[in-house]
Amino acid sequence: MATSAYEQYKVEMAASREAERRGDGEAAIAHLERAHILGQRYLVAHLATHWRMLDLARARQDGPEIRGQILRLIAAVPGYVFGWVPVGNTGGANVSAVQPMPVPPDLAPYFKGYSVWWGVALRSILFFAAAVIAALA
Repeated sequence: MATSAYEQYKVEMAASREAERRGDGEAAIAHLERAHILGQRYLVAHLATHWRMLDLARARQDGPEIRGQILRLIAAVPGYVFGWVPVGNTGGANVSAVQPMPVPPDLAPYFKGYSVWWGVALRSILFFAAAVIAALA
């Protein structure tokens, strides 16, 4: 098991790329969905996952998935800032973007003690502190 959710996210992203290289689109998508579950708590990782999902959708010429991924890319930043992060959501256009889903059992240990709202509170404090510093400068 990787040491952190982010480390496991990187493992899943690499597995997705390898599956795509082998021509196994279904496995590539399955690994991306797992990467999304792990990575949506990190803004850059979340965006990168949706970008890869968009790339795969374009390669398959899947119009609904392309549109869904574009919308998810747009929504990822405000979702991160305001805590609209449905834990367990696989990130594909075939599921609601706001629907929490069960976390696969092998990924569950990465969520022990994780709180979306604690992350929002921490970001709010940091943004407020940066604004105060900027105003005083």
